Amino acid sequence: MLKKVETRSVDAVVIGAGITGMYQTYVLREMGFSVQGYDGSSNVGGTWYWNRYPGCRLDTESYAYGYFGLKGIMPEWTWTERFAGQPTMLRYCNYAADKMDIRKNYQFNTRVTKAHFNEATDMWELGLDDGSEVSCRYLISAVGPLSATRMPNIAGIEDFKGESFHTSRWPRDPSDPNGAQQIDFSNKRVGVIGTGATGVQVIPIVAKSAKELVVFQRSPNWCTPLGNTPITEDEMVKLRSEYEKILAFVSSTPTGFPYERNNKKGSQTTPEERAQLFESLYDMPGYGIWLSGYRDLLTSKTSNNYLAEFIASKIRQRVKDPVTAEKLIPKDHPFGTKRVPMETYYYEVYNQPNVKLVDVRETPITRVTPTGLQVGDQSYDLDVIVYATGFDAVTGSLDLIDIRGRGGEPLKQTWDDGPLTYLGLQVRKFPNFFTLVGPHNGATFCNVGVCGGLQVEWVSRMLGYMRDHKLVYSEPLEEAQDKWTKQVYEDFSKTLLTEADAWWVKVKTHPDGTQTRRAMVHVAGGPEYRKFCEDIASRDYEGFALR
Repeated sequence: MLKKVETRSVDAVVIGAGITGMYQTYVLREMGFSVQGYDGSSNVGGTWYWNRYPGCRLDTESYAYGYFGLKGIMPEWTWTERFAGQPTMLRYCNYAADKMDIRKNYQFNTRVTKAHFNEATDMWELGLDDGSEVSCRYLISAVGPLSATRMPNIAGIEDFKGESFHTSRWPRDPSDPNGAQQIDFSNKRVGVIGTGATGVQVIPIVAKSAKELVVFQRSPNWCTPLGNTPITEDEMVKLRSEYEKILAFVSSTPTGFPYERNNKKGSQTTPEERAQLFESLYDMPGYGIWLSGYRDLLTSKTSNNYLAEFIASKIRQRVKDPVTAEKLIPKDHPFGTKRVPMETYYYEVYNQPNVKLVDVRETPITRVTPTGLQVGDQSYDLDVIVYATGFDAVTGSLDLIDIRGRGGEPLKQTWDDGPLTYLGLQVRKFPNFFTLVGPHNGATFCNVGVCGGLQVEWVSRMLGYMRDHKLVYSEPLEEAQDKWTKQVYEDFSKTLLTEADAWWVKVKTHPDGTQTRRAMVHVAGGPEYRKFCEDIASRDYEGFALR
């Protein structure tokens, strides 16, 4: 006779214990909701728990990322670098978890495998990978846009006899809960597959000690200097005193970063003016070159070409071999239409005699062999393979959960041709299911540390409103969802972002060979998004069917 599984019930379940998930759990708990969080890792941290590869660090200014909302709880934290490294970020997450006393609300080493909506009870019924079950009124996803690891589709991956790992699953140091295992690359032949944001961070570190480093590049990226520097004690004191001002500023910018766009169009300037601006932005730490340039950078090919040509000239200056330099200059997408990798002496790596660049778009990798990689008729013998191949972005982690709404409809099927959402927060036929930093959400194409927190606060106010008005059910109206989704796609279509296969574009190939390309992010800007959401809230959450 089968043993009956006892199902516990809570007001809300939060999936994910990263920066956003922890904060959502904390805010709801403080409001008096019963909240249970789940995470597949052994502790808090989300992306900072999993990504421990050498060189991993923020590309957002440390002081403009994190828990502004925890007034009186986090002000004593001290940042020591302008762009904090992963060990610091994980310590920060653990410190925040201590301050919020949030671990008592989480069950770690536990994944949600299924979530089915019960129409008879208006409750979500969840199955966990430990065999237990839980039900909740509100199901909140905080799984993160970049958490579902993507391995390349190359034959023979399991045949390799050396060391190999994806960057997001780097071996952890058993003696340091915040650190990574230090891999000794000296006297080793190392292959790194991928030159996106992660590859660009890890490659210079590996190149310092590897006997031989072979970089397998499919698509070069427009990379610009990170410009990391220490933060002095005096600077930290000043930053603490200005937190409210910093939050107000980053909340006013389109992407939540501490940069303002130039109010001119590139076509309105002279070559001398452009050269002066581009030089100053190239020397500015962080995303200044991307986010403080001319306001038509992502809408005008002419303006974009001005900056792309400038960045290309910098690559040619920094890479001595002209053939290698040209291979490192993107030809398939405009500048900034993929997230710009922030680098530290990345291009100089290719001047080292122990580093070789292999263009696998020109000649693809045919298979992984027991001793390395086969590229066309060329064999590369390797001791270590690092897969810096990114993630199945935005919807990937949700696709791993069997989520079924009204009538048993799978979420993956609903989103087969691209996401359908209202405010990037809810989906019709999936009542009481909220997606933080998910598709079409104003926090996804944004500084997640800030925008995710602001999103948490809005959702929490909505749930508080529902409780106060004795409402237990929320679902988007079809008209509201259609209008919002159409607007998201239209806004995206007006930009040069359509010309890149970035992680924020979902591409579906149909049987006849045609493709459907759908935006997974809201690009109209954070302030506009939040204003729209506030207007919706002021009209008693217009567009949601509440009962």
